[in-house]
Amino acid sequence: MINYRDLGLVNTRDMFEKSAKGGYAIPAYNFNNMEQLQAIVQACVETESPVILQVSSGARKYANQTLLRYMAQGAVEYSKELTGGRAIPIALHLDHGDSFELCKSCVEYGFSSVMIDGSHLPYEENIELSKKVADYAHEFDVTVEGELGVLAGIEDEVKAEEHVYTRPEEVEDFTKRTGVDSLAIAIGTSHGAYKFKPGTETKIRLDILEEIEKRIPGFSIVLHGSSSVPPELIEKINKYGGRMKDAVGIPEDQLRAAAKSAVQKINIDSDGRLAVTAAIREVMATKPSEFDPRKYLGPARDALKELYKHKNVHVLGSAGHAWD
Repeated sequence: MINYRDLGLVNTRDMFEKSAKGGYAIPAYNFNNMEQLQAIVQACVETESPVILQVSSGARKYANQTLLRYMAQGAVEYSKELTGGRAIPIALHLDHGDSFELCKSCVEYGFSSVMIDGSHLPYEENIELSKKVADYAHEFDVTVEGELGVLAGIEDEVKAEEHVYTRPEEVEDFTKRTGVDSLAIAIGTSHGAYKFKPGTETKIRLDILEEIEKRIPGFSIVLHGSSSVPPELIEKINKYGGRMKDAVGIPEDQLRAAAKSAVQKINIDSDGRLAVTAAIREVMATKPSEFDPRKYLGPARDALKELYKHKNVHVLGSAGHAWD
């Protein structure tokens, strides 16, 4: 059993309390490898932002659970190096855990926060599973995120064909009966880079968010599938040999409005993948004789850092809040 505090990590409780008062959201960035992790830490140190490092079930299989644990610990120490001695607040979070066993394993491996996604289950079964995870995780002061509503789209091992909005009338009952610390809701965001059809209005349901906020005031709300799919990244990918037509995301101004409201955590993954892919494709296309991974992974890391700095400052509003 590894306690997250021994790794220098924090859970999300204090993060969310501070973000609620400050009118911003905590960035939750997924990572699978060293370059992604370097970019996240660099971006958040340079913007003085707290951060949630997210690991999906797929990432855990890809990178190995033991390596990920030490990488998270390394992220804390790396942030100290960059700041001259003081670590930014870093949480290690399981993204879209689909079973009690997976959540339990992550708690035992030093995660400071876990998500149990029972949104695909009937309502009462979702409550039962979420409560079981919350009861266990809270024994070790690990925070728990639940989910109500279903996001459409495909990303990593998360797949849903149909979008089902969260019902505001269920949120109070769900949060009370499960004991979860935060709640992921479905208000129009979507997994992956193909969130909407080109030419259609891309709008998240801030009215549903407002109604949920009225029913559970002060409760921490989470948005998944919140990548904006920047057109310039799609253009660059396609320019250098990619085939990503009709990729459309969530407008950043709508995410900023949500972050100023009840949303305290915003998940962003696809945008990071796009930034990395665009940078790598450019190097491969313009320098076809290059074979040193550092020569294309380095630019990819730098592009990712700049993207996340932008998100912290202009979208989530978390910049400058690391040591509130």
